[in-house]
Amino acid sequence: MISDETKKDLNTYNIKSYIFMGQDFYTDDKGTLILISLLKEYGIKKVIASPGTGNMALVVSMQHDPYFEMYSCVDERSAAYMACGLAAESREPVVITCTEATASRNYLPGLTEAYYRKLPVLAIMTGRGEYRTGIYEPQTIDNAVLPNDVAKFKVNISVCRNHADERRVTTRLNEAINNLYTNGGGPVCVVMESYSGFGYSVKELPKVRVIRTYNKADKLPELPEGNIVILVGAHKKWDEKSVKSVEAFCERNNAAVLCDLTSNYNGKYRVNYSIVTAQEGASKLIPDIRLLIYVGTVCGDYYTSETMRCAKEWWMVNEDGIYHDRFSKLTAVISMSETDFFDHYTSKENKSTKLYRELQTQCDDMLAKIPDLPFSNLWIAQTASKVIPENAVIHAAINNSFRSWNFFSLPKSVAGSCNVGGFGIDGGLSTLVGASLAHQDKIFFGIIGDLAFFYDMNVLGNRHIGNNIRLLIVNNGKGQEFRNYQHPASLLGDAADKFVAAGGHYGKKSPTLIKAYAESLGFEYYTASNKEEFLKVYKEFFSGTSAKASMIFEVFTNTVDENEALHAIRYLVKPSLSVKRIAREIVSSGILGEKGIQIVKNIKNKFCLLYTSDAADDLIGVDL
Repeated sequence: MISDETKKDLNTYNIKSYIFMGQDFYTDDKGTLILISLLKEYGIKKVIASPGTGNMALVVSMQHDPYFEMYSCVDERSAAYMACGLAAESREPVVITCTEATASRNYLPGLTEAYYRKLPVLAIMTGRGEYRTGIYEPQTIDNAVLPNDVAKFKVNISVCRNHADERRVTTRLNEAINNLYTNGGGPVCVVMESYSGFGYSVKELPKVRVIRTYNKADKLPELPEGNIVILVGAHKKWDEKSVKSVEAFCERNNAAVLCDLTSNYNGKYRVNYSIVTAQEGASKLIPDIRLLIYVGTVCGDYYTSETMRCAKEWWMVNEDGIYHDRFSKLTAVISMSETDFFDHYTSKENKSTKLYRELQTQCDDMLAKIPDLPFSNLWIAQTASKVIPENAVIHAAINNSFRSWNFFSLPKSVAGSCNVGGFGIDGGLSTLVGASLAHQDKIFFGIIGDLAFFYDMNVLGNRHIGNNIRLLIVNNGKGQEFRNYQHPASLLGDAADKFVAAGGHYGKKSPTLIKAYAESLGFEYYTASNKEEFLKVYKEFFSGTSAKASMIFEVFTNTVDENEALHAIRYLVKPSLSVKRIAREIVSSGILGEKGIQIVKNIKNKFCLLYTSDAADDLIGVDL
């Protein structure tokens, strides 16, 4: 414990002595606690510490934990080389840690040695954060970039200020530690933002989420008991062997495959679950999910991917071995082919498809509840999805078009695509044109809004375009996404059109602008402004027969109808908690204050001017 003389000195400098009273405990810095917990979870105990203040929270915490085998070395250059020798001889990872300023620079020669010998040395350096770099603050240097042959992986860890920070730090530190072992192993650098506090009052380390990395040669983890879903993001074309592998996995493990337009999986046990997860009351509909297995790349189905946060844990299966931890639920990264992974878990004899049947029944019931929708992108998708020809390809622009067409099933032979990689407004039309060149015997349908169309319209003048493109333009004269009731900009009403939704550009829904452009370029042009006009021509547009020229079908809709259609789709089931009840509880709690209540009043007024839906009625009834 601290001596009376030391306490006297502390009081002399106006430093509260109680902050050191727990010196036999761990630091109260969350990031450091996570790091220490993970080191113990991974069995890393050998530590070579160099003196300093920046790494004090880590070193003091470690020195009072008998788990760690600690050594001291004043010279950081020697410390790094000592770690090389210790790691090579013991065949265990070794931690080296130092303070700020040029201390970490002295690690570079030893880390270079470790890099070329693939030695698992974990260098925990200390920095002061990017915002303090370059302002002439003493002992502050820029560790943002290191030489290429110093570490196989590097990560900067900021001070944890909230739970979201803690989740991100947990993922990043897991990834850093795993890189000590994967792909032959090697040194890793972690730059921890120095912690300015001196509290050591934490008696127990926090329980941390451990993310293990596996490859084909490793013993793979056991599947947990309970419901399992496979979430497929954007995915290349599946071969027959891979499809059969997934089907066998689902049958043996009572699993279902959740897909969107870009998943391109059309085997058994596929579920288009978006119609369920889109419900405002979705939380009470989703069965308990024990494990989610993620394959493919970016999932553009926000509703399903975000709702699946409810899964107890996530496994990522991809050959690149990179951590893609969108919701901080990842517990395993399995670096192997999808076929090898699914084949590994098909040795069971028991067969059950109960979960699939439950989810598919939910979807069927929900689709049957859809009312007569207003003329909108959603109504068009509902109507046209039934006549899409076999072996066609559909390219949907983000965001409204992709979401609308994602609710409805297409023939199994139809492939889907969307630029979900960058998920931007640009390039959707050019991507469609490029794809159409690869298979001129297939029909390529494009679904796009007016802003995205005009953004990329120049590609229609490309001389390589054939006769296999069918482009459907939903023209509502603005960025509809920003006027949908679920978007915060919708509270601005028509004022959102000025700059957020960018209304009024490109001829203000001119009936001749796109028509003249299309026909001048040799496209066949169709148009519709209501259901009757649409139904007269849509079967010709969506026909599977070859045409003399590519086609453009311009459909004019409006904000009110688009909004009502989306609201109708999302309220097929009443929410379990009404807006009215939530608002009442917030207001009655007193946490808002007068200013906060006034903000709620303004939102309520805007909301009710825009909508006369059940949700608006809920809000109207709140006593403010």
